[in-house]
Amino acid sequence: MIKLSRILYFVLPCMLSWAIAKAQPVRTWTVDASKPVADIQPTMWGIFFEDINFGADGGIYAELVKNRSFEFSSPLTGWTVKQKKFREGTVIVQNRQDTHTANPRYISVHVQQAAKGDLALINDGFRGMGVKKDIRYFFSLLYSQPVAAQIQLHISLIDSTGNVLGDTIFIPTIKDGNWHKQSASFLSHATCPKAKLRIDFMGDGYIRLDMVSLFPSDTWKGRPGGMRADMVQMLADLKPGFIRFPGGCIVEGRDLNNRYQWKKTIGPVEERQLIMNRWNVEFAHRSAPDYFQTFGLGFYEYFQLAEDIGASPLPILNCGMACQFNSAEVADMHQLDSYVQDALDLIEFANGDTTTTWGKVRASMGHSAPFHLKMMGVGNENWGPQYLERLDVFTKAIKNKYPYIKLINSSGTDPEGERFDFLNTALRKRNADLIDEHYYRRPEWFFANTSRYDHYPRNGSKVFAGEYAAHVNNATGPQDKSNWLAALAEAAFMTGMERNADVVQMASYAPLFAHAEGWQWAPDLIWTNNLSIYGTPSYYVQKLFSNNKGSKLLSINSSIGGTQRSDSLYASAVMDTVSGELILKMVNASARRQDCNFIIQGTGKCKDGKLTVLQSGDLKTTNSFEQPFNLLPKESIISLQKKGLQYAAPPYSLSVMRIKYIRGS
Repeated sequence: MIKLSRILYFVLPCMLSWAIAKAQPVRTWTVDASKPVADIQPTMWGIFFEDINFGADGGIYAELVKNRSFEFSSPLTGWTVKQKKFREGTVIVQNRQDTHTANPRYISVHVQQAAKGDLALINDGFRGMGVKKDIRYFFSLLYSQPVAAQIQLHISLIDSTGNVLGDTIFIPTIKDGNWHKQSASFLSHATCPKAKLRIDFMGDGYIRLDMVSLFPSDTWKGRPGGMRADMVQMLADLKPGFIRFPGGCIVEGRDLNNRYQWKKTIGPVEERQLIMNRWNVEFAHRSAPDYFQTFGLGFYEYFQLAEDIGASPLPILNCGMACQFNSAEVADMHQLDSYVQDALDLIEFANGDTTTTWGKVRASMGHSAPFHLKMMGVGNENWGPQYLERLDVFTKAIKNKYPYIKLINSSGTDPEGERFDFLNTALRKRNADLIDEHYYRRPEWFFANTSRYDHYPRNGSKVFAGEYAAHVNNATGPQDKSNWLAALAEAAFMTGMERNADVVQMASYAPLFAHAEGWQWAPDLIWTNNLSIYGTPSYYVQKLFSNNKGSKLLSINSSIGGTQRSDSLYASAVMDTVSGELILKMVNASARRQDCNFIIQGTGKCKDGKLTVLQSGDLKTTNSFEQPFNLLPKESIISLQKKGLQYAAPPYSLSVMRIKYIRGS
């Protein structure tokens, strides 16, 4: 016989759980669609791009050859010379700084009656080269050879054991001692994540080489020398309202010589002046001595990318201040003219008629139509009176010539404290168009600050949440990658930003990309390796908000027994006037299901809608290369009653409800 005590041991907990669940009150939410609170800007949710974590070179910029122009600090970084019989002076790095300041170095190769295998150059790529089966690869270089040279190059992609994945014979055709560009292509017959480029020299004579390049044919839109298609597609799928570029801290540089200068990033790629990426030396525990900026991805390509994915371009320019954490170097006020002129010239480059100086340059690069630039950032994370002093000069000059350009102003590095308070007060007195706020904090901070903007001034300066991410730890270790807890906290905070869309008009997560073997900062939105890509839980939160942006902000209020509920549920409501849908977003940050009743006022008849849920009962859930879709939104149909919707929000979830309504009924 089973003892009563044993029955009670099993049954009582079940009865208790049922009783607790039964006692949970139903939360009522009232959505008023009759009087929209504000317009939601097309720029509400966007993306922030910075060349960090090998996001550009070695990332979205599809060049496979590292140090193609021999301009790294160590000129042969990435290259290995292979000789069957060693000879001094076979490969020499030459410098012509006096005549070619943008691209001074090249190599001179002395080939002495060589057969295949006697002399070769091998390039490792960026942590290897990701090569795909049946994809064509385009090899090119700049070369110079004398009349007497009799040289052929055997170009091949090889795997780690030396097996050839694809190859071709390359014969430099012009022998006049001048520089020429030539290309060839070949197919790869196998996939390899860690391939290398091998150049075998055959024949006899001298040849000079520069800009040794290899691109896949399957770039975004098939553009020669273009971007990695899968990475761009991940951005396009976000449907971003804007793209902020090129950073980030690289705008400032470690000192002013290391700052980003947009004019050096346009024109022929061989004339773009490479610089050290500031993240090369920033983290001692994650050093990256091979991290440079070739600017193959330059300002023209950034504008083109924005146009491709339907996003407004948002360039950020140096304001005459280097990174204040590194050198705190500033340009003297009387030397600021060139910095200001760069800003004015950039607007002309983006928007000017083809008869203007910089509009003509844009047209010569293949884009005669303007890029429709409407906004620009002056400085990145700069602070103090020295920033305000320089900002005033920029603002006056830009507004006098281009009054329609909205300017983004920095509020420093943190969302609170003396530095923030000083800048926020001063910028609002100056009627700043948008104030850029950054928040890298633990998830608890994001949950606690969902009402941050409820009491901000409704008139005057607007907010650009330019960089934010919830950091579970300290952002510098592999354990710091975005997990579901971080993403859930961000989602809760985003409902607060959306509820205050009359104040917060732009927002973007940061950083954007990270290479699995080249990262220096975590968490990040999207992770890549040489062949694969996946979105983190934070990526899918961003996608759900951006893809369900709406056009009108609606009021949403909740109560239980006449009192406001605590902080485990967060919600926002918008209207898409084009599709005729109400869009409700709800975050349940508790470990239990929560029953809700939505009362919808001010619309005609509501019809059934679509429910999308991103949910996991484990807050440590992540995605990975092995399980890229471990956490993924799931869709279903929701049914409505006469004037409302009953919904049980799953534990630890973000729910998005799109409800069709019939206008005027």
